[in-house]
Amino acid sequence: MKIAIASDHAATDLKAELRDWLTEEGHDVADLGPERGESVDYPDYGYKLAAAVADGTAERGIALCGSGIGISIAANRNPAVRCALVSEPLSAALSREHNDANCIAMGARLTGIEMAKACVTAFLTTEFAGANDPESRHQRRANKLSDPQ
Repeated sequence: MKIAIASDHAATDLKAELRDWLTEEGHDVADLGPERGESVDYPDYGYKLAAAVADGTAERGIALCGSGIGISIAANRNPAVRCALVSEPLSAALSREHNDANCIAMGARLTGIEMAKACVTAFLTTEFAGANDPESRHQRRANKLSDPQ
């Protein structure tokens, strides 16, 4: 799977660990930065990640910052993105199953590497419940997330 990953300065170490692990697992990972822990603005990287998912460059996205909150808000400004802030595997799985999330966000100051890996695994392996039924309640609701009219 083609996965984009981005962070702010607070999450560069977690990003690097997840990038390397995902690559070892056979995924094609686009690291959208930053490379170092010098102060950056998380919205810039949230927008960059959202653009990669929205234009199809990546199938899924992983957004990381200190808490996961700011970068998830930034990513969600793009109407084609449904980024869920997750902290454990159940929320990651439900974000896919019920909401067809195409990105997850996590906080590097709140989530250790093993829990982050468990969240990513759940996110990548859970199917959307409405995938085979365009008339399902899950699909109807996911559609409204991208088009609130």
